Amino acid sequence: MYLTSTPTLCQATRISMLAALILSNFGCTDSSQNNPNLITPPAVKFVVVDTQQDKCFDNSGETITCPVKGADLYGQDAQYSGVTASYTDNHDGTVTDNNTGMVWQKTPDFKHHSYDDAISYCENLRTANYADWRLPTIKELYSLADFRGEIVNPRVESENTPYIDTDYFDFQYDKRMAYIGQYWSITKYTQGPVHNTENVDAAFGYNFADGHIKAYETGYIFGTDAKGVHAPGNFVRCVRGEEHVYGVNQFVKNTDGTVTDKATGLMWQSTDDGKRRNWQDSLAYAENAEYAGHSDWRLPSIKELQSIVQYGKPVGEWPAIDTHYFTLSGDNTIQDPIWVWSSTTQGDFKYSANYISFGKSFSKKNSSATEYFDWHGAGAQRSDPKAGSPADYDMSSENATDLVMTKNYTLLVRSVK
Repeated sequence: MYLTSTPTLCQATRISMLAALILSNFGCTDSSQNNPNLITPPAVKFVVVDTQQDKCFDNSGETITCPVKGADLYGQDAQYSGVTASYTDNHDGTVTDNNTGMVWQKTPDFKHHSYDDAISYCENLRTANYADWRLPTIKELYSLADFRGEIVNPRVESENTPYIDTDYFDFQYDKRMAYIGQYWSITKYTQGPVHNTENVDAAFGYNFADGHIKAYETGYIFGTDAKGVHAPGNFVRCVRGEEHVYGVNQFVKNTDGTVTDKATGLMWQSTDDGKRRNWQDSLAYAENAEYAGHSDWRLPSIKELQSIVQYGKPVGEWPAIDTHYFTLSGDNTIQDPIWVWSSTTQGDFKYSANYISFGKSFSKKNSSATEYFDWHGAGAQRSDPKAGSPADYDMSSENATDLVMTKNYTLLVRSVK
């Protein structure tokens, strides 16, 4: 780099990012540290942070001593340790995720925002003198999910544990019900209309109260507040950090029927075996698999499985995964939905385990309705009973009744780092 004049060290930081990196070694300080418009966001890595689930459960949801290898129910989430969550409270209203480099808003305003308002809220946020806040993607938002959460009593907040680490992040349940605590992401649902309603715009959000991903209508009105005024949308937690980095896969198709994601260090079975199984059988199948010369396959955690979802595909292009690399079974109907098990037990209904819906995420308006629609969107994270017959269960809430499938597909994963 050549300069026509000799600047001071601190002036040089404004001339070039490269110069700034070089000169930082000389201890340069500058008033730009307090100017939010000149702050460079930290680099972000695509690290799949562990679910933090630390207990094992049986098919009925009872906590059990984690099984030994070869025993029934061996291979569930708590038995494989991933990248442990690590945060730093910066004591300025922000929290840094030490694994990803992303900086998060510590305390949201706990007001309901429409989707468009959520974007504006983050763009106009000035916390810790930063002006580069934005609405997170669904993969960024999901990186904060902590699956030690549970709802014990939906009407008594103190008995419940949210799906986020409250040692670092401030959290409030929605005042109307303790199972409500959904936050917007900027990720639109583009593959089809939710609720079978044409021309309805939807975006994904994560409910840190009940631990699910779903697509919400961007213009919907959700109930009323204490004064009887319509309260639109969801909560918002803003993030700062380099865009279009976290959640970006780097797939490599191998010649042995596997796919390596160089971004996450995970190797995947490229095509499932086409068989629907209950959760226990899926765990056993993964643990006993001898495939592509490897015997250390396992059932993926829910956050690992969500890492390969391809959000933003065009209308009608199923499933929500990169089909240049993966082939998934299922015909996208209520008889054979494209749902894939994870090893993670769902905290609210511990007799159920989490799955990713790579196709339509079926539900109906309530238990008395007869027709199922793509209610939550492809890429949603839901849960199904681990065993038994679907007729034995009613996975319903006040807002929807999910289709129940006690048998789903299995996709193998192994770590290659």
